Amino acid sequence: MRQIPVDTTAAAMMIAQPPQPKVINRQTGEIATDRDTGAKLMTVNVMFAMDGNAEVLNVTVPETGVADELTMGTPVALTGLIARPWENEFNGQKRHGISFRAVAVTSLSQAQSTAA
Repeated sequence: MRQIPVDTTAAAMMIAQPPQPKVINRQTGEIATDRDTGAKLMTVNVMFAMDGNAEVLNVTVPETGVADELTMGTPVALTGLIARPWENEFNGQKRHGISFRAVAVTSLSQAQSTAA
């Protein structure tokens, strides 16, 4: 599957919704896991602003890469952010989009307070 690196150096990012477990089966409550490491996957909604435009991205991050204390409005950095185009067909309807995945999401407010 094609993976496209996302350059975040010129972007401002903050938590739109705190991290939640990524549920792959709503009926059973099964949580998604990373195929390589077995780590539980989390979904983090991040407001991504650049060049006067902003949108909320759903980013999948392994639980081990999610910093503590990520609350709404916390400025963050996304390490290793990639975009993956996807397409599927369900009940005869084709759907497509872009999914986002990062190695880690860390609070910039913690980094600034420890640097001061």
